[in-house]
Amino acid sequence: MKVFDPTNSGNNQPRPPARDPPRTRIASVDDVFATGPNALTAKGQPTLQHIDFTFLDSFRFPDRQGFPDSYRAFIRHAGWARTFGLWLIYPPVLPGFADGWQGRARNLTAHLHSVYKDGRDDEFDWMVEPDGDWSLPDSLQVFGWSENGDALLWDTASRGADGEFPVWESRSFNSLHRLGGSLYEALPSIRTRALGLFGPRTFDIEPLQPTQL
Repeated sequence: MKVFDPTNSGNNQPRPPARDPPRTRIASVDDVFATGPNALTAKGQPTLQHIDFTFLDSFRFPDRQGFPDSYRAFIRHAGWARTFGLWLIYPPVLPGFADGWQGRARNLTAHLHSVYKDGRDDEFDWMVEPDGDWSLPDSLQVFGWSENGDALLWDTASRGADGEFPVWESRSFNSLHRLGGSLYEALPSIRTRALGLFGPRTFDIEPLQPTQL
């Protein structure tokens, strides 16, 4: 079984668990983004042919739990796509394909850890403002990237009772904004910010063609 430890060596200080309101576990990973308040409309059929669904369902983090249900639901609904005209959410991909969670997201995570280590050493405290602190960066895992150079992050040390990771955003690796207790909860603020940049869009999801290595 494949296991990825997103932490780097460093001074990991304990922090209290996030106080989120009670949430209901997502009942179905098939249609949560097809209907309801967070429904996502797609321009055509999703790009799914290069996604590794076995990996999506079988991968385990060091806590022996898998990907959050909201992420699995998103990947099954949206596939490989540009979301809200801005965001790329990295899916697990089959061998030989680029832009996957196993490769691209892992490399971005390593870069984020390096940047934040340097920032902590230099006491650049603004890098963890407005919502974070220096105990947070070591447990952050990139799973999405914007075309503006911003990152969507999971706090993999703070999984909730519902199996979800809190979602954070780092803007140019110079801030930490908490967006919600799950990708499902974070989407409204992600959508609103993109709307402010680009205005209304006909579709939320723009499928992209897979790229072979």
